[in-house]
Amino acid sequence: MPLVGGPAAARSSGRIPGPCGQRGAAPHRCLSGKGEGERERIAEGYERLEVLTAEVEGQTVIWTERRLVLRSLKQAQAAEAALRARLAKAQCALAALNEKGREKKRFRDVESLRQAAEALVAQHRVQGLLRLGYEEEVRERPVRGYGGRPASVRQEREVRVTVVVDEEALEKAVSRLGWRVYATNAPTERLSLEQAVLAYRGQYVIDRSMGRLKGRPLSLTPMYLQRDDRATGLIRLLGIGLRVLTLVEFVVRRNLAAAGVKLAGLYAGNPRRATAQPTAERLLEAFQKITLTIIQEPFYAAF
Repeated sequence: MPLVGGPAAARSSGRIPGPCGQRGAAPHRCLSGKGEGERERIAEGYERLEVLTAEVEGQTVIWTERRLVLRSLKQAQAAEAALRARLAKAQCALAALNEKGREKKRFRDVESLRQAAEALVAQHRVQGLLRLGYEEEVRERPVRGYGGRPASVRQEREVRVTVVVDEEALEKAVSRLGWRVYATNAPTERLSLEQAVLAYRGQYVIDRSMGRLKGRPLSLTPMYLQRDDRATGLIRLLGIGLRVLTLVEFVVRRNLAAAGVKLAGLYAGNPRRATAQPTAERLLEAFQKITLTIIQEPFYAAF
C-alpha cells in the first residue's frame, strides 16, 4: 500500500539515499519485459526496514515493515516536462508585467509590482525556482508653466522586474519528482522490490474490474431487496459475470499475442482499426447482431 509523503532525506537533500541509508549509493534498478528478449528500465529505488508497534486489545504487537521508496521514470519525466512548462509560462507572464501599452497595467512602485509578480509565481506553482529582481528608474521631466501655473519639474517612476531561473533549485526539484513510498509486511523472499513495482503497475486491472462491476455491462446498483441472502446471491452472480468478462479478455489477448496478429472490425465507424488488446465488451458487441435459431425435432436438433 502507498504511504503519503516521501523520504525525508531524499526530499530535503535532493539526493537519493542508498539501500542501506548511505549517501550516494546507487539505487536498485527495476526492469520490466518490453518484448521478446528485451528488458527496459521502468523504475529505480531502495528499501529500508521499520520496526513498528501497536496496541491491539491490550496486547503489544510488534512487526517489521518494509518501506519501498520507488521512483517511476516515466512519471518523473512527465512531471519534469510539466514543471518546465509551468516555469516557461511563469517567465512569459512575468515578462508581460514590463510591457507598456494602453491596456497594460502600469506599476508606480516596487511594492505593487512585487505583489503582482509573487502572485504569478504562486499561480504557476514555481515558488523557489525563480530569482526575482526589481529595478526602479526615476526620470525628471520639466513642465512648462501655463495659465498662471508656474513651471515645475515632474518625476516619473518606472519599475521593472527581472527574472532568472535558479538552476540549482530547479535541479533539486527535478530530482524529487516521481518518488513514492510504499509499505508492505511481505518478506523479501515472497515479494522483491522489482516484483512490488510490477504488482503496483498492475493495480489498474483490479480498479478496472471494480468499475466493470459497478458500471456497464454488469451494473451493480443500489438494490432494494428485503432479504440479505438475495442481495448476496445477486452480488455473487454478477461476480461470476465479471470473471467471465475477465477470462474472455485474457484468453483472446493471450492468443493474439502468441499469433502476433491484431483484430479488426471492433470499432464502430472505423472498421479498419485493429488492436491486439480488445476488451471483452467490444468482443461481445461484435456478436450482438448474430441470432442463433434452434429447431428441435423428435430425433435431432437443427441450428
